[in-house]
Amino acid sequence: MRVLDAGAIRRWADASVDLLEAHRAELDRINVFPVADGDTGTNLVLTLRAAAEELARRPVPAGPADTAAEVAAALARGALRGARGNSGVIVSQLPRGLAEVLADAEDRPDGGPDGGVDGVDGRALAAALRRADELARAAVSRPVEGTVLSVLRAAALASTEAADQGGDLGDVVTAAAEGSAVALADTPRQLPMLARAGVVDAGGRGLVLLLDALAGVVTGRPTTVVTTGSAVDRAADRAARARDRGALIADRESGGSEHDYEVMYLLEGSSAERIEGLRTRLDELGDSVAVVGDGGIGGTGQWNVHVHCTDVGAAIEAGVEAGRPHRITVVRFADQRASPVAMDGAEAGRFRLARAVVTVVSGEPVAELVRADTVVALVAAPEQPPGAGEIAAAVAGTRARHVVVLPNDIELNPVAEEAADLARVAGAEVVVVPTSSVLQGLAALAVHDVERRPGDDVVAMAEAAAATRTGVVQIATGEALTWAGRCYAGDVLGLVDGEVVLIEHDLAAAACQLADRMLTAGGELVTVLLGENRQGGTDELGRLLADHLRYTHPEVEVVRYRGGPVGRPVQLGVE
Repeated sequence: MRVLDAGAIRRWADASVDLLEAHRAELDRINVFPVADGDTGTNLVLTLRAAAEELARRPVPAGPADTAAEVAAALARGALRGARGNSGVIVSQLPRGLAEVLADAEDRPDGGPDGGVDGVDGRALAAALRRADELARAAVSRPVEGTVLSVLRAAALASTEAADQGGDLGDVVTAAAEGSAVALADTPRQLPMLARAGVVDAGGRGLVLLLDALAGVVTGRPTTVVTTGSAVDRAADRAARARDRGALIADRESGGSEHDYEVMYLLEGSSAERIEGLRTRLDELGDSVAVVGDGGIGGTGQWNVHVHCTDVGAAIEAGVEAGRPHRITVVRFADQRASPVAMDGAEAGRFRLARAVVTVVSGEPVAELVRADTVVALVAAPEQPPGAGEIAAAVAGTRARHVVVLPNDIELNPVAEEAADLARVAGAEVVVVPTSSVLQGLAALAVHDVERRPGDDVVAMAEAAAATRTGVVQIATGEALTWAGRCYAGDVLGLVDGEVVLIEHDLAAAACQLADRMLTAGGELVTVLLGENRQGGTDELGRLLADHLRYTHPEVEVVRYRGGPVGRPVQLGVE
């Protein structure tokens, strides 16, 4: 292969996911730095899977308008958005380096690195690895040798040497893979923590696998750089034996014992100056700081932020000062090591919890309401529901053997099922309770009990969700014919189970009428979820509705929450 073209980049993305998936358990097992939380393999799989999913949204096969630069940009964008953990954030810079080199080549008069041919030749690939090395080191506030950073630099240097000697694409990619493997075997000498545990760096091992997959795509030969019996595998075997003997004690990095949480979020609407200030602030709050951007690839201007800290609120506030944070993820390290429902025996190294629930919510207020030791709230961005990869990432992040997923949106149910299939590959038992609204999700969580048998708990949650009738008050965006008559833009609609049952001109009147109609069949508890609305007065609207129900239905208990999705001023749940 003379150049790495659009089709080859796609094949590399798929091969990378497959190879990382095959080595996921091993990478999790040897993960001791920067935190021995046993999730590096999982994080890398989720990062590359998100990148591959972004590519899957583009037409296949690649057409004339689908250039190598566009495919690489999509891969980089997906890796950035889906990057998980410290290693995932750093490795996401590999496709970004490739995308930037291809974008620069498109701007040249010949349109490409090899006489106008669309793709990456050997010299350009070496440049992409050097750029990835530069970006990765710039992203980390305190670079540490003996980690994935050392492995990436070795790959960049080896590929550059091969390109300078006139090597073709196959020579360059093989040199990069071999150079990275040599550097990986040397990581225990550079990082005493690895030497004590008898392992190589898990993130570096993952990068070697990525380059090995790339070498296989380019040369057409089976991957051979990482083989059974190699120095890398012997180190991993020593780690496994030590763990089996109970002799492996994994320490955290220097100063890391002061920090209890891993905080990650995507950031938009920032600038280079504010990002530098964000890095400085996060470095004051904690360690393992990594802030990477997409370089404006695809015009998105996004950043992925990662830090280990104790003051979660301060880390998020720093993001608010720098831009608009969203898709916020917080993991408490103690939850990954022990729990009231922690696993025992052989599964303890793979799963940290026996039970967990992942519930999709529309805003931080609801997330704060439902979060608990075994409940993870996945906050959906406005007008951007989570994909299967993101839900699967949340499931994997629980490190639980049995996981219940509450999609809380009828359109998300098939997406959640797809995510469950992805998570089951890793050995978790995942069940989707097909909740159609966040109110049904709240009802299911109200009866969730970790002391029950998993099957009985799922049944109880499903019954509670099914027993909750849901209604929505929203504003019509155009003229339409409904079961309640013709509506026009600006009309207030009341819907029950997706069907329009009333048309009004006032939000409060529509909400009160909808509640009355839903209570004709009886009910004991009415849950009101208030969202933002153009007519304003969200709190006043909630108060008026509660007063109405206390007067017309004094036997009914009413609870109110804020944090509903934009465009749905009122959601009602009747149990």
